[in-house]
Amino acid sequence: MTTLSVTETQNNSSASTATSPLFIALSGAYRGFAALTRNGMALLGAGFAALVVGLAVQSELRTDLEQQLLNWLQERQDSVEVADTASPLAEDSDDRLAVASPPLLPKQQAAVTQWLSRKYRVAPEPLGALVAEAFAVGAKVRLDPTLILAVMAIESRFNPYAQSPVGAQGLMQVLTRVHTDKYDDYGGTMAAFDPMTNLRVGVKVLQDCIKQAGSVEGGLRLYVGAVTSDGSGYINKVMAEHLRIQSVALGKPMPTSFPIFTAAPAPVEPEPIGSTQTGLLDSPPEASPSSQPVESSADAGLTNS
Repeated sequence: MTTLSVTETQNNSSASTATSPLFIALSGAYRGFAALTRNGMALLGAGFAALVVGLAVQSELRTDLEQQLLNWLQERQDSVEVADTASPLAEDSDDRLAVASPPLLPKQQAAVTQWLSRKYRVAPEPLGALVAEAFAVGAKVRLDPTLILAVMAIESRFNPYAQSPVGAQGLMQVLTRVHTDKYDDYGGTMAAFDPMTNLRVGVKVLQDCIKQAGSVEGGLRLYVGAVTSDGSGYINKVMAEHLRIQSVALGKPMPTSFPIFTAAPAPVEPEPIGSTQTGLLDSPPEASPSSQPVESSADAGLTNS
């Protein structure tokens, strides 16, 4: 009787424990953990399988992507080349620089760039490109680059958007309406405000003037379009600045005196083909004249080094 009572008591205690809230909670947690573990292993297995498949096709996929990218780049390059070829300025703009840092220029060009930059308060980088272009073009047409730069300095003070009251435009103040044909290869007369184009056209006009007159001084008179005077004022401004720039390029002391040039009047009064009679802007005051002639760049050994 006693033994039966003890057994019943134990069974009742076990049943009570199995139905207690704590036991139920622990059992649920265990079952959840087991299910989560099984699901996690399944996901891990699926991920591993995907990785294996990915590695198997990675080489082929990468090759396809690289080929598509290469085709796209090739198509884009072809379209750019077609656009450049269609542009009337393409031939002349391929080898031109918009800026040129003075430290990267040859010694003479760097010195001229720095000096002109300080004097005319122009940024040295775009000015360096103009100086380099003046030296390059001058070498091709056998015209002193410091003379080209002197004309630009007196005409526009290196302002590529300058325009005189009579319609002379750009760096070298070329009368665009007179020299329309010279801009045909550059896309039309609006190219007068492109610095490099204006420089090249201006050099061509200056070269023609010097050839027609037979001397630099006479060529400058024709270039400025002096009709009512002999153009000596303009000639002396340009030649004085030419001598200054040339001295900087050659590393010589700055001159303190300048010769006076007088251009003989032309037999026939020329149509203005360069700029205004006195230049667009006033140049700095000139020093007292000297009887010594201006030394040419050829005699002075002016080079591109």
